[in-house]
Amino acid sequence: MVKRATAAPAAAATARRETYRHGDLRRALLDAGVALAREGGPDAVVLREATRRAGVAPNAAYRHFANHQALFDAVRMHALGALAAAIEREWARALKVRDPKARARALLRAVGTGYLGFAQAETGLFRTAFVFGEHDVEVPPDPARAAALGLNPFELLGAALDALVDTGALPADRRPGAEYLAWSAVHGLALLIIDGPLRAAPAKARRALGERLLRMVELGL
Repeated sequence: MVKRATAAPAAAATARRETYRHGDLRRALLDAGVALAREGGPDAVVLREATRRAGVAPNAAYRHFANHQALFDAVRMHALGALAAAIEREWARALKVRDPKARARALLRAVGTGYLGFAQAETGLFRTAFVFGEHDVEVPPDPARAAALGLNPFELLGAALDALVDTGALPADRRPGAEYLAWSAVHGLALLIIDGPLRAAPAKARRALGERLLRMVELGL
């Protein structure tokens, strides 16, 4: 009985080691780090816990991540990529609008809608994406997203604002710095919803506030 009970775990561990020899350990550690961030935000991304979840000794991680910061940077890049993907899903719908000016405005709203939605649906990853660092972290296109634009969230916002200028919906002299105004407004509401006094607000009320804010941003730029 004892031998049968321990045979399966031993076989699984051997299979894991064989798989990792073929280069999957980095992916396993990253997946564990992303899961930790999703569950508990940036403070939960701990290299030792990631190795425990991956089923390997802590020293094995150093072949792929030199230290905690290296793993965290990879997790943060993943979080930014996930946010970009959420925005792109809204972006794809906005592209279906036929009128050029209306389409440009829809693209700007798509960035804000995707941003606010991601903050609420993936709060741990959202906090991890913006815990520190520069906005211009490079986010390579994910092969799993065939239509990926390969832009990070900040660049998607810039592209939407450029579209407004190109269609005449935004005067060119008001374009410089506009991304910071739009970003600060939407990010502020996101924080009020996930960490502030709007945490207990009904979903319908939060959606309504989000729509009003995005309209305010569009009209105020």
